[in-house]
Amino acid sequence: MRTAVSASVLALAAVVLTPVAATAAKEPTPAPYVHNLLDPNGLGGFSMETVSYGTNKRQAMDVWWTPDGQERPGVFLIHGGWWSGGDKKYMKEITRGYANLGYTVFNLNYRLSGDAAWPAQRTDALAAIAMARKNAARWAFDPDNYVVVGFSAGGHIAASVATYGDGINGLKGVVGLSPIISPLQAYTEGATSSDRDKRKLRAAAIKLAGGCSPKGKCSRVWASMEVAWHASRNDAPMLTVHSKDEFVPPAQSLLLKKMLGQVGVPVTVFTQPGTNHSNPLYREPGVAEKVQSWIAQRLA
Repeated sequence: MRTAVSASVLALAAVVLTPVAATAAKEPTPAPYVHNLLDPNGLGGFSMETVSYGTNKRQAMDVWWTPDGQERPGVFLIHGGWWSGGDKKYMKEITRGYANLGYTVFNLNYRLSGDAAWPAQRTDALAAIAMARKNAARWAFDPDNYVVVGFSAGGHIAASVATYGDGINGLKGVVGLSPIISPLQAYTEGATSSDRDKRKLRAAAIKLAGGCSPKGKCSRVWASMEVAWHASRNDAPMLTVHSKDEFVPPAQSLLLKKMLGQVGVPVTVFTQPGTNHSNPLYREPGVAEKVQSWIAQRLA
């Protein structure tokens, strides 16, 4: 991922910093040590630690922050992997990119579909956010000014956070890279498609739901998985990015745009030529910069 951005993006990212509160909240379970990560020139640098926000080994997140006594907006990152795989370690380059832009960054792992069925994954994301807000002073984090960015299956989790309840305190926006907005649509399309990835996505959605189809005993779980069905007027604005011909089509986000638009919540859908999906899509020329600019506008 390129971390260089235009001057206008850097200007937007230059948020007003305020001193961190002097009193610390109850501490989370930390790693045995904190890494101090200096940049190649030895200027400033970051601190990083891995903390647990639950008892399952997957309920952990890496936190990157600048220990300079200033409170900074936050970016939560959620990896993809068909809900059944992937790991935060593959997000390290993107994590560093947002830390370089001046944010406190939380890079999440979460329980996979082999560990627990939906809504465990959304529950984990909400628990990680709650822990970060409760312990904001520890990480120089402004608990009332953050965004969530998700990739593919992680985009589904992020979008589900965006439409959970009637708004989440402090959440200023959500970004999805190839987000799976409608597992039901993926289930239907995968039944007849010759596209291997669409068939795989159908099977992954079934596994996420606990191993059963949308009808019968799992119908309520499938309904919970549908992001657009939970639109409400205090939900967070969203930006979604798809490749025009990828296996998670832009039509999924256009459905979300329609439903959230009916309650007055803006959704921007950006379509890029080609077939790249998730992280490879993010690395295409101009895509990361567009996402970073949108985030800066939401958090400035």
